[in-house]
Amino acid sequence: MKYYIIAGEASGDLHGSNLIKALKKKDSDADIRCWGGDLMKAAGGNLVKHYKEMAFMGFLEVITNINQIFKNIAFCKEDISEFNPDVIVFIDYSGFNLRIASWAKKNKFKTNYYISPQIWASREGRIHKIKRDIDAMHVILPFEKEFYEKKHNYPVNFVGHPLIDAIGEVPRIGDKKFREEHNLDLQKPIIALLPGSRKQEVQKMLTLMLSVTKSFPKFQFVIAGAPSLDLEFYQPFLKSTQVSLISNKTYDLLSLSFAALVTSGTATLETALFKIPQVVCYRANWISYQIAKRIITLKFISLVNLIMDKEVVKELIQDDLNTKNLTTELDKILNGPERKKQFEAYYELEKKLGGKGASEKAASLIIQSAQLDH
Repeated sequence: MKYYIIAGEASGDLHGSNLIKALKKKDSDADIRCWGGDLMKAAGGNLVKHYKEMAFMGFLEVITNINQIFKNIAFCKEDISEFNPDVIVFIDYSGFNLRIASWAKKNKFKTNYYISPQIWASREGRIHKIKRDIDAMHVILPFEKEFYEKKHNYPVNFVGHPLIDAIGEVPRIGDKKFREEHNLDLQKPIIALLPGSRKQEVQKMLTLMLSVTKSFPKFQFVIAGAPSLDLEFYQPFLKSTQVSLISNKTYDLLSLSFAALVTSGTATLETALFKIPQVVCYRANWISYQIAKRIITLKFISLVNLIMDKEVVKELIQDDLNTKNLTTELDKILNGPERKKQFEAYYELEKKLGGKGASEKAASLIIQSAQLDH
């Protein structure tokens, strides 16, 4: 069968790549065309457009790049028509994907959504578009099933979280070998800095994260460089501080870290699944934040706290994200009861996520859905 998969971010590329592997395992004739990144391409997808060309973050950034976004939408529709897939699979990236889904449904294409848009966080009214345009929804967070089915009478499939598989498959590396390879101090414990994967967010977050380094001389700070950003981009941040940068090795780095400062997003959950105590950081430009504050209805912003429905990890948001607070909160997770509390909650979190096999389950359901009559 022919599959057309659309992901628009680094996390979507990771989950999309594991989905492609599972589809190919279950359907030896799978012909997969995709929007995503290097991982989806390596897994066997024919990559049409890279997410680097599509990652616009925040309301203001979207407005300033609106012409490019509309060009991407038009091109996507043409490409789908030409390829004529048996099913289109949308992965998160709702602003773009829901527009394509509306067009696809009108044009009689089968539509599946894997990794739901976060309509439980904001703009809940999008449920009407989802009910109208999506033939099957496969969700990865336990509370999403209840949200869709009990609140909106829309049946969905909970497949578990694909990060459990992705992290479970990472070969564990030796601490000494890793430190030697990357010229790290062989003795000092590592504090990982995960400032995000988009230029705009890294520029906002990394300077703040680096501002605490002098307060913790017994530790070494290491920046997890995003695969989408080159070394040149990070150079200005490296000049002013004694920190290391390791690109495209986030899982290796996390597996050997003592603690982490993490920009809100998928990385907070990845850090938790590696059982690394963390402080969650978030800051947007003022206009984007003011708009978001008015439409987002959640108690928490990090996936860890949302899934657990309580504060497990400290969230420093907007003006609360400053050097003083960051130093205080980091100190708490390096010693004492706060560190132990996070460890205990992480084990409970993993149980809630439903175990292994999310990509396999999603692939089976997508194939099943594609085989049903329109």
